[in-house]
Amino acid sequence: MDNKIFVGSLAWATDDAGLRKAFEQFGEIESANVITDRQSGRSRGFGFVTFKDAKSAEEAMSLDQSELDGRKIIVSKARS
Repeated sequence: MDNKIFVGSLAWATDDAGLRKAFEQFGEIESANVITDRQSGRSRGFGFVTFKDAKSAEEAMSLDQSELDGRKIIVSKARS
């Protein structure tokens, strides 16, 4: 769980590829998923990025309060 981060306050337009692109500068990514509503398929405004190693995840948290697709995002360690 140390290599997984939570990304909140995402713009509705942000998709998996956009999320991956924003964080790939910090290291190899295993997965980047924007969580969507099961009924509508619309983004729920948050997602998760899983890195290959914990050091990359730690460095990626420096993007907390930065802007992605016109919104200020929240980045923190994912909780189980």
